[in-house]
Amino acid sequence: MAELLTGLADDRALLGRTSTAERVSDILRSRIAEGYFPPGTRLSEDSIGGALGVSRNTLRESFRLLTHERLLVHELNRGVFVRVLTVEDVEDIYRTRTLVECAVVRGLGEPPYTLDGLAEAVEEGRRSAREGDWKGVGTANIHFHRELVALAGSERTDELMRSVFAELRLAFHVVDDPRRLHEPYIARNAEILDTLRAGERETAARLLAVYLENSLNRVVEVYLRRVGDEA
Repeated sequence: MAELLTGLADDRALLGRTSTAERVSDILRSRIAEGYFPPGTRLSEDSIGGALGVSRNTLRESFRLLTHERLLVHELNRGVFVRVLTVEDVEDIYRTRTLVECAVVRGLGEPPYTLDGLAEAVEEGRRSAREGDWKGVGTANIHFHRELVALAGSERTDELMRSVFAELRLAFHVVDDPRRLHEPYIARNAEILDTLRAGERETAARLLAVYLENSLNRVVEVYLRRVGDEA
């Protein structure tokens, strides 16, 4: 926890002179998305507020915002915790992803497309795999899909999917074998990238739909095995 709080203290510079609850929420959301706060973690007002240098009221407002986004949950007389998702949550996340991501790909218009962000995410995943960093591969995979959504050029869509991808990270924390979950999608991300480079958006959308269905089935399988009745 001390190391994590040191990292949060480094984030203080991101607040600048406008230390608002929204900016604090952005930082905590990013930390959740990157896996620094696993599901079930209790968030200490004193420790996090001190690390970020913000008031208790500001931090509580940011907690409220993230609770509204379904990333945190308040438990009476216990405090604020990072949510533990249910199987139904996971299914809803993937349903939303399929609706949005496939629609983005189908709506790209005529090629060529600006695919530098996707290419960087593919290389990030390959690099993490070479290093045996399978959590990093999962992060690279989320970056790939975030860049895919960004192709729509819509701030509203980006904002919607930002919290969806943060929730997705919560689901990944339940996985006991991250390599088995993430490794197949390194090649599949590259395949979608190559298909878009060729301007074949309908083919890319079909590949993506199957990809998301396979990923959902794998994550739900893990949930049913590890979470069971506790979910």
